[in-house]
Amino acid sequence: MGAVAFLADMNISPVSVARLKERGWDIIRSSDLLPATASDDEILETARRMERVVITFDLDFSGILALGGHRKPSLVTLRLSLGDPDTITSRLLAVVPGLERKFEQGIVATIEDDRVRIRDLPLASE
Repeated sequence: MGAVAFLADMNISPVSVARLKERGWDIIRSSDLLPATASDDEILETARRMERVVITFDLDFSGILALGGHRKPSLVTLRLSLGDPDTITSRLLAVVPGLERKFEQGIVATIEDDRVRIRDLPLASE
């Protein structure tokens, strides 16, 4: 990956993070920076300050971005039928490199088994 840096939420396996690092990704887990008890708001603020894209399974992050009217950080929400490191890693490797420019603008990308949905930030709160 080029200049994009990522912050993996606690629910992303350390195995996936290690495999992505092996592929040249600038990625760290939130647990490397914050206590395990850190709130979603704290994780988003850390990602915003460090200019990192958040990768998570947690649906609450997009709600927080919407309610706050935030333009950053960009967010990748995984909605996969399998959550094992192999599936996560291969799906991220297949999809994320094509989104680099969009991450700079501020997006929420929802990655599913067979499709990717992209919404520009700020999200309209519903």
